[in-house]
Amino acid sequence: MYFAGLISGTQRLSPTPAMASFQAILTDIFGAAFAHCGFERRFGQVVISQRPDLCQFQCNGALAVSKAARQNPREIAARVVDTVGSREELSHMSIAGPGFININLAPSFLAAHLRDVARDPRCGTPAGVIPGKVVIDYGGPNVAKPMHVGHLRNAIIGQCFSNLFGFLGSPVVSDNHLGDWGTQMGMLICALAEMHPELPYFDAGSRGPYPGQPPVSIEELEAIYPEANRRCKADPEAMARAQKATVELQNGRPGYVALWKYFVDVSVERLKADFEKLGVAFDRWLGESFYQKRMEDLVARLKKQGLAKESEGALVLPVSRDGDTREIPPLMLMKSDGAFLYGTSDLATLEFRMQEFNPSEIIYVVDIRQSLHFEQVFRAARRAGIVPESVRLEHAGFGTVNGPDGRPFKTREGDVMQLGDLLDMVYARAYERMVEAGVAQDRPEDEKRDIARKVGLAALRFADLQNHRTSDYVFDIEKFLQFEGKTGPYLLYSAVRIKSILRNAAEKRLSPGEIAAPQSDAEQNLMLALGHLPASVRTAADTLAPNVLCDWAYGLAQQFNRFYRDCHVLREKDARRQGSWLALIRLALDELTLALGLLGMEIPDRM
Repeated sequence: MYFAGLISGTQRLSPTPAMASFQAILTDIFGAAFAHCGFERRFGQVVISQRPDLCQFQCNGALAVSKAARQNPREIAARVVDTVGSREELSHMSIAGPGFININLAPSFLAAHLRDVARDPRCGTPAGVIPGKVVIDYGGPNVAKPMHVGHLRNAIIGQCFSNLFGFLGSPVVSDNHLGDWGTQMGMLICALAEMHPELPYFDAGSRGPYPGQPPVSIEELEAIYPEANRRCKADPEAMARAQKATVELQNGRPGYVALWKYFVDVSVERLKADFEKLGVAFDRWLGESFYQKRMEDLVARLKKQGLAKESEGALVLPVSRDGDTREIPPLMLMKSDGAFLYGTSDLATLEFRMQEFNPSEIIYVVDIRQSLHFEQVFRAARRAGIVPESVRLEHAGFGTVNGPDGRPFKTREGDVMQLGDLLDMVYARAYERMVEAGVAQDRPEDEKRDIARKVGLAALRFADLQNHRTSDYVFDIEKFLQFEGKTGPYLLYSAVRIKSILRNAAEKRLSPGEIAAPQSDAEQNLMLALGHLPASVRTAADTLAPNVLCDWAYGLAQQFNRFYRDCHVLREKDARRQGSWLALIRLALDELTLALGLLGMEIPDRM
């Protein structure tokens, strides 16, 4: 149910001496005990038990130690248990099997720890654990091409990374690397020239001025591009004309530059509207065009350094290494006609980001099928001295959104669904689903529409993020919008239920009190779940895996609903116990609000 272990291996987060999670506290205790027994602290790692019927936590380090130390693992475990001894944090320790150490926390410690967490506006999660600035590259749509369902994942995942790293204390720069400088620009210019040859942009001798209004709308651009693209793919001469126009644009032909600016302006206006509807924002909108001059200077420098080589008329930068187990082709820098490529743009972008932001890490949230390209770019950046080894470069690849047939999701007509249309469909279906379920029917119409938007957004985001990002998943809006099961609407409904209880309590003049030691399994399990948030947030960021936080949030919601079923808060006669329960569910709401906010979900006040 929850993430069963702390982080191991290479970490992007700085170690913190007191991560306020039960696992971290126990790992610190048992790590010290292993060290006292002459072993490395790392063997004291504590994980959540996979057998909650036997214990709450486990330490399995004695088995790993025994192989190197050539000692009986049960004897090692017994020494560690004796070293730990009697502690206020623990109620029970035992040794099972070949040396597993089973651990239970003391009920009084559970309560005391959560009292501290409840007083912390960050719910026990430290800030400042990420060293240095992080640049996150996500979004990346193309000018004149409407975003489609394929843009859903990088926007949702990238925004979640931005939220996570920012919350953990890193200065974050989010960049929507706009595709505004490729061959599609030449295709559009040629298509428009055929449609309206009389326009002044196509007069090679013209230097302007040009009309103040764009010659085409975004709707016209989006209609022109598919046909222009199809034609260029089918007709080599049309493609040659488009490539020639692209080179002339990149060389600064005034009429083409003016047209290009119009294309960008009308496209960005539409893109911002779609991203806003999805709840996604960026600090920067620097397109490939921004790096044009940098590309020229960079290629000249690489040639001077002897790193760029000619190959069949093109210019490439070899990136293969001794010991490679597969072929890694050179990075293409310039085609034979003088046009730059994506690799050139990405290298120039890396150089700018290093100079402008001095980051400790740069993360690219891009389709996993681009993994070879990013390996080439990263190797080229290292080889050219653009990015030192001390700066982490990460391609956070993701899988595809598929239809029921297992292929990339499309409309019933077989077209790739535009993102704006998809969002409209989801929000409309969320409203219908609320009506069917009798949700929020007593609320004013404008509030119902706002709730439907939040429910739809939660359905989309959670359905995406609950999968490991490298996995494909099937787009099933009916499943995503269920108010039961592992869905975004279920999490919202659970949080709204807590809000309702707290409102009713306030109306009865009942207030949260001091969290007391648990007296039932329902209390204890809820309290254990509440103690795992910091480790889940940290792990989600460190491993670039938001599904860890999704699993925790779903687990907490389940434990709350079981608690709600077994513990009748508003009918409890014992005032002290009732106050403790109110404090527990208020903490549950605080933690859910924090976690769902990091995942990009908004909780309505009522449903």
